[in-house]
Amino acid sequence: MDQCVNVERELEKVLQKFASYGQHCDRTLEELIEYTSGLKQEISQTGDRDVEFSGTLSLVLSQCCKRIKDTVQKLASDHKDIHSSVSRVGKAIDKNFDSDISSVGIEGCWQSESQRILSEVMVEHFFRQGMLDVAEELCQEAGLCIDPSQKEPFVELNRILEALRVRDLRPALEWAVANREMLMAQKSSLEFKLHRLYFISLLMGGTANQKEALQYAKNFQPFAVNHQKDIQVLMGSLVYLQQGIENSPYVHLLDSNQWADICDIFTRDACALQGLSVESPLSVSFSAGCVALPALINIKAVIEQRQCTGVWNQKDELPIEVELGKKCWYHSVFACPILRQQTTDNNPPMKLVCGHIISRDALNKMISGSKLKCPYCPMEQVPGDGKQIYF
Repeated sequence: MDQCVNVERELEKVLQKFASYGQHCDRTLEELIEYTSGLKQEISQTGDRDVEFSGTLSLVLSQCCKRIKDTVQKLASDHKDIHSSVSRVGKAIDKNFDSDISSVGIEGCWQSESQRILSEVMVEHFFRQGMLDVAEELCQEAGLCIDPSQKEPFVELNRILEALRVRDLRPALEWAVANREMLMAQKSSLEFKLHRLYFISLLMGGTANQKEALQYAKNFQPFAVNHQKDIQVLMGSLVYLQQGIENSPYVHLLDSNQWADICDIFTRDACALQGLSVESPLSVSFSAGCVALPALINIKAVIEQRQCTGVWNQKDELPIEVELGKKCWYHSVFACPILRQQTTDNNPPMKLVCGHIISRDALNKMISGSKLKCPYCPMEQVPGDGKQIYF
């Protein structure tokens, strides 16, 4: 990520220079046009009044030409400075990113089966993004046969999201009402927030929508227990319809950020009902790869320098632990502090009588006769007293 920050810093410098140069260029040219227009008007007013005026006119025109030439040269010089800044961005990219990543690749990892799985993941990603034509074209070229039932949920999801982006709540409300029981089971607040947004849109119409707003407020009844305070706020705002909500203590109800929030909430809840992750597996894998790639390139170089290439010879293992951050934590993992390895179904974590936890393999290795001594405290216990725990 540090490499991305370095490149982004250089890019921001270029964008700032472009913006300042554009403003300076517009201002300078406007001043020059105003100057030449005034000179033209002055010359047209004098006409052929005096022959003696020709000398003064010649001097004025020469000064005008000089000013135009100097202005053009100055703008061209400033433009060259921007070229040097752009070149520095390219150098920053070359410096911070290794263009050759073949060293961390594993030969033969993309066999026919792996290619098929990758194509399916890409097709799902395009479905999620609403790029149905691209997904279908990829299916044809890759020879994939995708069940139409896999596409239908994404078609509906993108249709509703497109409506929400243009502030049309009706498709989302119809979907939420149709799936009310499942949403309630997940303790989702989606339907209430959709009704809340629709009610606020009625408030924005002023007193003309007062009767309709009061009638629509009946939709809040199923949510009165869990959202009582929010409903009270919405009802209190009706008092200020005449002067306008934007001029009242309830102006926060008009915050435009809530439209972006409702899109995120709908995406999360809709994917949860379909048993899907909120983010595309392809985008998650790509982001994780971007984080892990620099560390893998560095460790590969170290392994080659020390001539110990056998350390990294399996497809399902890495010679180092790569920290991807909490965003990529999807389930808890317990690592045995004795054997320093992650527990599995065959080697689960075991809780000792004293409360300390180790893996089953570590427990078996530490048995001495019929007794087991905890590696962290002096308590002796019977190995059979250890209990398997679940995270």
